[in-house]
Amino acid sequence: MVRIVDLAEGSEGEEVHGFATLMHANAIARAYVRDNVERCRVPGASPREMPASWHPFDEDAEVMDAGNLAWSSCAELAFFAANPALLSSKERDWRSLDPRPLAGTDD
Repeated sequence: MVRIVDLAEGSEGEEVHGFATLMHANAIARAYVRDNVERCRVPGASPREMPASWHPFDEDAEVMDAGNLAWSSCAELAFFAANPALLSSKERDWRSLDPRPLAGTDD
Protein backbone atom coordinates (compact mmCIF):
# COMPACT_ATOMS: atom_id res chain seq x y z
CA MET A 1 0.00 0.00 0.00
CA VAL A 2 1.06 3.57 -0.69
CA ARG A 3 -0.25 6.45 1.38
CA ILE A 4 -0.36 9.82 -0.37
CA VAL A 5 -0.30 12.61 2.17
CA ASP A 6 -1.07 16.27 1.52
CA LEU A 7 1.15 17.79 4.19
CA ALA A 8 -0.02 21.33 3.38
CA GLU A 9 -3.51 20.46 4.56
CA GLY A 10 -2.46 18.11 7.34
CA SER A 11 -4.56 15.29 5.95
CA GLU A 12 -4.15 11.71 7.07
CA GLY A 13 -3.71 10.74 3.45
CA GLU A 14 -5.25 8.63 0.78
CA GLU A 15 -4.43 4.93 0.67
CA VAL A 16 -3.72 3.39 -2.70
CA HIS A 17 -3.91 -0.39 -2.95
CA GLY A 18 -3.50 -2.91 -5.74
CA PHE A 19 0.23 -2.97 -6.35
CA ALA A 20 1.50 -6.18 -7.88
CA THR A 21 4.89 -5.91 -6.14
CA LEU A 22 6.84 -3.78 -3.71
CA MET A 23 8.84 -2.52 -6.69
CA HIS A 24 5.59 -1.27 -8.26
CA ALA A 25 4.60 0.53 -5.03
CA ASN A 26 8.07 2.08 -4.72
CA ALA A 27 7.98 3.21 -8.35
CA ILE A 28 4.65 5.03 -8.04
CA ALA A 29 5.64 6.66 -4.74
CA ARG A 30 8.88 7.93 -6.28
CA ALA A 31 7.20 9.18 -9.46
CA TYR A 32 4.39 10.84 -7.49
CA VAL A 33 6.80 12.78 -5.28
CA ARG A 34 9.09 13.58 -8.21
CA ASP A 35 6.15 15.09 -10.12
CA ASN A 36 5.02 17.04 -7.07
CA VAL A 37 8.51 18.44 -6.49
CA GLU A 38 8.69 19.63 -10.08
CA ARG A 39 5.24 21.27 -9.90
CA CYS A 40 6.39 23.18 -6.79
CA ARG A 41 9.83 24.11 -8.14
CA VAL A 42 10.45 27.87 -8.20
CA PRO A 43 12.36 28.98 -11.30
CA GLY A 44 15.87 30.05 -10.40
CA ALA A 45 15.82 28.44 -6.95
CA SER A 46 19.04 26.75 -5.96
CA PRO A 47 19.07 23.08 -4.93
CA ARG A 48 19.43 24.26 -1.34
CA GLU A 49 16.38 26.58 -1.65
CA MET A 50 14.16 24.15 -3.56
CA PRO A 51 12.92 22.08 -0.59
CA ALA A 52 11.59 25.29 1.00
CA SER A 53 9.35 25.81 -2.05
CA TRP A 54 8.14 22.20 -1.91
CA HIS A 55 7.41 21.79 1.81
CA PRO A 56 4.56 24.33 2.15
CA PHE A 57 2.66 22.66 -0.70
CA ASP A 58 4.08 19.16 -0.72
CA GLU A 59 2.34 15.91 -1.26
CA ASP A 60 4.41 13.05 -0.01
CA ALA A 61 4.01 9.36 -0.75
CA GLU A 62 4.87 6.68 1.75
CA VAL A 63 5.20 2.99 0.98
CA MET A 64 3.66 1.29 3.97
CA ASP A 65 4.55 -2.00 5.67
CA ALA A 66 7.78 -2.57 3.74
CA GLY A 67 10.38 -1.61 6.34
CA ASN A 68 13.83 -0.80 4.99
CA LEU A 69 12.80 -1.84 1.47
CA ALA A 70 10.27 0.99 1.17
CA TRP A 71 11.14 4.00 -0.97
CA SER A 72 11.35 7.24 1.02
CA SER A 73 11.20 10.82 -0.24
CA CYS A 74 13.80 11.94 2.30
CA ALA A 75 16.29 9.61 0.61
CA GLU A 76 15.98 11.39 -2.75
CA LEU A 77 14.80 14.93 -2.06
CA ALA A 78 18.32 16.37 -2.36
CA PHE A 79 18.77 14.58 -5.70
CA PHE A 80 15.42 15.88 -6.96
CA ALA A 81 16.36 19.41 -5.85
CA ALA A 82 19.69 19.33 -7.68
CA ASN A 83 18.42 17.57 -10.82
CA PRO A 84 15.21 18.97 -12.32
CA ALA A 85 13.17 16.51 -14.36
CA LEU A 86 11.70 17.37 -17.72
CA LEU A 87 7.93 17.80 -17.91
CA SER A 88 7.70 14.82 -20.25
CA SER A 89 10.03 12.68 -18.15
CA LYS A 90 8.94 9.08 -17.47
CA GLU A 91 10.23 9.49 -13.93
CA ARG A 92 7.29 11.88 -13.30
CA ASP A 93 4.64 9.65 -14.88
CA TRP A 94 2.98 8.21 -11.80
CA ARG A 95 -0.38 8.02 -13.60
CA SER A 96 0.82 5.18 -15.83
CA LEU A 97 1.78 3.23 -12.69
CA ASP A 98 -1.43 3.92 -10.75
CA PRO A 99 -3.34 0.67 -10.16
CA ARG A 100 -6.64 2.42 -9.44
CA PRO A 101 -7.90 2.71 -13.04
CA LEU A 102 -7.14 -0.97 -13.56
CA ALA A 103 -9.06 -1.86 -10.42
CA GLY A 104 -12.05 0.26 -11.47
CA THR A 105 -11.63 2.65 -8.53
CA ASP A 106 -10.48 5.71 -10.47
CA ASP A 107 -11.59 8.83 -8.60
